[in-house]
Amino acid sequence: MILSTTPTIEGRTIREYKGVVTGETIIGANMFKDFMAGIRDIVGGRSGSYEKVLREAKDTSMQEMMERAQAMGANAIVGIDIDYETLGNGGSMLMVATSGTAVVI
Repeated sequence: MILSTTPTIEGRTIREYKGVVTGETIIGANMFKDFMAGIRDIVGGRSGSYEKVLREAKDTSMQEMMERAQAMGANAIVGIDIDYETLGNGGSMLMVATSGTAVVI
């Protein structure tokens, strides 16, 4: 599966548009990660635990989107957009939504 944030793939012709595909993931960060991130806010630095959760959510959402595209008979997704949102009390949940156009090249 070829994935692209651009509307076309250089050197390839889109032969058929299958439709819009999406993937959604909502994932929670636990209290320990919240506590450690709070310490990082005070002393500075990156929060490796949150970065790992963010990557996991993005990868899961992208995989779901690819599976939906394959089920439609597509071999590529163009125009991919990735959105991140926080949900729940105090932003304790992270939502990653991906969308794109499933195509045959």
